[in-house]
Amino acid sequence: MDHYSRIQLAIEHLEAHLHEPFNMKEAAAVTSFSAFHFQRLFQAITGFTVLEYVRKRRLTEAASALRHTAMGVLEIALNHGYQSQEAFTRAFDAHFGTTPARFRKSEELAADGQMQCSIDFNEFRSQLGTAFHMNPPRLVTLEPIRITGYEYQTHLNGEQHYGEIPGFYHEFGREQRFMSIPDRLRPDMAYGVATHFQEDGAFSFIVGEESGGRKESLESFPLEPGYTSLEIPGGLYAEFITEGAEQDVRRMIYGSWLPASKYERREGPDFEVTDVWKSTPERLDMKIYIPLK
Repeated sequence: MDHYSRIQLAIEHLEAHLHEPFNMKEAAAVTSFSAFHFQRLFQAITGFTVLEYVRKRRLTEAASALRHTAMGVLEIALNHGYQSQEAFTRAFDAHFGTTPARFRKSEELAADGQMQCSIDFNEFRSQLGTAFHMNPPRLVTLEPIRITGYEYQTHLNGEQHYGEIPGFYHEFGREQRFMSIPDRLRPDMAYGVATHFQEDGAFSFIVGEESGGRKESLESFPLEPGYTSLEIPGGLYAEFITEGAEQDVRRMIYGSWLPASKYERREGPDFEVTDVWKSTPERLDMKIYIPLK
């Protein structure tokens, strides 16, 4: 079963449980993806988050109930995941630009752009040919790499990570955090490693360098606060050369290339490597690596 079919199973699960408390872990479980990877794929393919989808679907169904049933506003609110009529009214007004009561009395239907129909991921598969514009990756087998760097926190929600990660690199350089990395092997290569994935979409992004420090020696000589060391596992990776904005490449990797490929992402961190000496502010010499199986 391909990526699109598996995510469609999650859509069917969400639709069947739309009026129940939302559980990301249960939705992801039907796809056999981790909760984090499910969210990342969904967002890259659709352009919005799973939570946004559920919220819009609930509000759309609530609008239909207001228009076509005699149920009270409080009952509709409770049936669609809201704890109070006030919370429902605020959410409804923010989305549709009118209160539930005014919407019910009005004869005008909500604009199509405000309504969220149930997604059919087969449509995304059929659109792939027009959406996919990137050079194919090189498949490489890597040996394990030990990275030591400074750990930053970010999140998938609202594509927060795309806005924050460039700032992590700038802060790392401005504060000369690389000077606290022991046994630097390749000072000309800057690593960015996405790891420690959480079910709610939070994850760590480590900016650092390849280090010769073994785990045993690092335990004997602790790193400074905020620093961490990890080993990037060896194995098969897809190596992408960035052409344009890094965030656009990642969107295409997860939104187009991976779902259309015969591969699946295996456990382990994504990482990117920037050749510091060959890069300019206008153009980064960067490669992105995705673990495959």
